[in-house]
Amino acid sequence: MPLADIPLDDFLVRESSPVIEPRGFRDYDARWRYPEEINLLGVQRLGAGLGTFLREQAPEASDAAPQRIVVGRDFRGYSLAIQQALALGLVSAGMEVLDIGLGLSPTAYFARKALDADAVAMVTASHNPNGWTGFKMGATHPLTFGPEEMARLRDITLEGACPPHPGGIYRCIEGIQEKYLDDLAARPGFTRGLRLVAACGNGTAGIFAPQLLRRLGARVLAMDCEPDPSFPNHEPNPEHLDMLEALREMVLQEGADFGLAFDGDGDRCGVIDERGRILFADKIGLLMARSLASHNEGAHFVVDSKTTGIFERDAVLRQHGASVEYYKTGHSHIKRRIAKTGALAGFEKSGHFFFAEPIGRGYDDAMLGAVLLCELLCREEKTLGELYDDLEKSFVSPTMGVYCPDERKHAVVEAVTKEYADLARRNETVAGRKIAETIEVDGIRFVLDDGSWGLVRASSNKPSLVVVVESLVSGEDMKTIFTDIDTRLRQFDEVGDYDQGLDATSS
Repeated sequence: MPLADIPLDDFLVRESSPVIEPRGFRDYDARWRYPEEINLLGVQRLGAGLGTFLREQAPEASDAAPQRIVVGRDFRGYSLAIQQALALGLVSAGMEVLDIGLGLSPTAYFARKALDADAVAMVTASHNPNGWTGFKMGATHPLTFGPEEMARLRDITLEGACPPHPGGIYRCIEGIQEKYLDDLAARPGFTRGLRLVAACGNGTAGIFAPQLLRRLGARVLAMDCEPDPSFPNHEPNPEHLDMLEALREMVLQEGADFGLAFDGDGDRCGVIDERGRILFADKIGLLMARSLASHNEGAHFVVDSKTTGIFERDAVLRQHGASVEYYKTGHSHIKRRIAKTGALAGFEKSGHFFFAEPIGRGYDDAMLGAVLLCELLCREEKTLGELYDDLEKSFVSPTMGVYCPDERKHAVVEAVTKEYADLARRNETVAGRKIAETIEVDGIRFVLDDGSWGLVRASSNKPSLVVVVESLVSGEDMKTIFTDIDTRLRQFDEVGDYDQGLDATSS
């Protein structure tokens, strides 16, 4: 309900009490519309809940040396107030708050390690529209919270089981942004005169990406890099057509070697090649994996359930004994899997790039991903488009979100999963082919007998379902597989409109 429609008595109660919509606690982070779904008192309660949870997880910590937590924020107009409310709650719970100010999510992850802190909390709604806020939190470097931690944090916070604790401290930490950039730039400069377009959608990444790439020797054309929390051109989402099409136009107009599209908090990146083609991040990840595998025999890679099927079919990876594991979508899930399996790197179709030591620090960082892509081009005599053409050809849909209420989306996915599992068991066909395999680690990914596939999963941070399709045959075949999925989804009245269609296919 819009705030203007709330009766006065209810409004006064609301302004003197914490407001926290329970559904804002997601699988691995938290997202709310502010101030409708969470108010500043609610954020303060969240901070107290987070501090209580951290104390619960480390009962050996002494009051004489309180746990230290890095807190950062993105550029949204209300993020400073939210960060301060969060810090107040954390201090009330006995935490030592290290306020690094404005930054990217990977800046906060870097600071946790650089400052030897016990935990991190980043205030950001990433690519969500203006009016949203959110939090990415973690305790063990380089991990962020998963479903179990988020569920416990939710219970503590909503139950108000977070009594004040003495000893809290608040400190402002200066210069972390420069140290983060210095760390990324501490490498040989680019050996090839790269001309790039860096598009940031007026998000926080605009402060960092052009500067970093220029320091390493690239000629950077900045596009929508002036931070503006109203996002006047489009949301900073490198999976969405409006951002990618605008970037494509500038790449072609300027004759750039390629274009990079960064999301609002700098942990995701999309790519346009010199011909104006949208190169989805999973295939960029495959190019990087090929290069890494050639210098690391037997390397293991973790990719998300939306990633192209040609990853596990790739001849170059097989030649070097590399292994590929498909896992749950979500930065927290992939980081954990990389740490558990000792993988060298991980990739998500959404544009998250993860690199373990010694290449990276284990967390997702689009700035590092962009640098490594530039270095890959410097080692090759080919253009990015020519390298891409070396990959097996496929026809891939964009990541499409279709509205479905939070309280119903998992049930819908379960029903659709059962339908495709039953089809596979009965040897029935989809788009004229039998289902060779179903992967149910994250919704349902059904793989046809020629390697083409479709995916339906529940979004982790929005009231929507996620649909992705890849065909090894043709663009028309991809549409046929999509139609099969869409027809099954239309059985459910609660399923609504898509946020984008099939126009951004990649081959």
